[in-house]
Amino acid sequence: MFLKTVARLASLLRQVVWPRPFPGIGRYLYRLVVLLLFLPLFLLLQLFNWLGLLLDEVLFRAYRCIEVREPWFVLGVPRSGTTFMHRLLASDPANTTFSTWECLFAPSITQRYFFRGIGAVDRRIGRPLARSLGWVERRALAWIEDVHPMSLDAPEEDYLTFLPLLCCFVLVVPFPEADWVWRMGTFDRDLDDAERARLMRWYRRCLQKHLYVHGEHKTLLSKNASFAGMAGSLVETFPDARLVICERDALHVIASQFNSIESGRRFFGYAPHDDHFRGRLLDCIAFYYENLARVHADLPDDRAVQVSLWELSRDTRRIVETINARFGRALAAQTDAALAEYENRSSPIRPARVPDLERWGIDATDVGHRFSAWRHEEEVRL
Repeated sequence: MFLKTVARLASLLRQVVWPRPFPGIGRYLYRLVVLLLFLPLFLLLQLFNWLGLLLDEVLFRAYRCIEVREPWFVLGVPRSGTTFMHRLLASDPANTTFSTWECLFAPSITQRYFFRGIGAVDRRIGRPLARSLGWVERRALAWIEDVHPMSLDAPEEDYLTFLPLLCCFVLVVPFPEADWVWRMGTFDRDLDDAERARLMRWYRRCLQKHLYVHGEHKTLLSKNASFAGMAGSLVETFPDARLVICERDALHVIASQFNSIESGRRFFGYAPHDDHFRGRLLDCIAFYYENLARVHADLPDDRAVQVSLWELSRDTRRIVETINARFGRALAAQTDAALAEYENRSSPIRPARVPDLERWGIDATDVGHRFSAWRHEEEVRL
């Protein structure tokens, strides 16, 4: 896996120095400066992660014996309420899920114990480090709050555990030429059996490491919109898995997805209108819908629950109670409290308007036909 990662790194470096197509001298120089600042820091972090992962094989090899039993996967098309659902289900102490800091800075057991040790010392001396990190976090993550609420301690998408392999789907934003990253979005369709097996083995081991630290008696809860493209592989790898499948009207999903990545593409110096990027992202979204529908059709009711964003926002408590009942779980007191807090502060639901797709060069009529099977009329009433 490491040697393949080195080959991927060589490709990323080529994309930095000589992008295809050439974007023009002004945009090229801007992008070169940004990526030459971003890439070394990113690679140093991944080297740190690889060191921790290597030490795991020496110090904590027993993690491989842990079974991942009946994991819960919150899947769905992007921008369909997966984050909200994930955080509600994560409030149940019977579940355990990755936090942001674990995904980014501590995918290994070694790193987690290392940082826990630092945290214990910090608490004994009055938490100066924790307060400083909180101050930095509030300012560093404020820009993304409207797109994807994030904090270091909050539940997060564990697709970030693929970052050390340079295979995480988020990398299509700074490196849109990375074909292997795009194939992560269409995992079940476009990867050969051997590559799928290697990547799923990596992911299983990441989950085993997490349970080693947090307790193998707990249920692993995972949430990833980009895993919609690997739903079939997840069910094959974890044959007793439970799926929560979030859905939303396709035009709203497309508009929200393009809006969420617009600032990132601008930051890395890419033109907002790119026919190739637009086509590949639309292909991924279409495959997400198709793949989730195929996998859901093959699972019994006690293994999969499908939820539309409209239903989730209107009748949150009933939806969460249904999920727990289907999966043989009583509603935890902590989840009940989280639901009550949401109900007390939630604002009235306003009908959504049809989004304007033309700002991204998308023809609403064309995608309306292409995604007609995934239109939810209740979301588009004015």
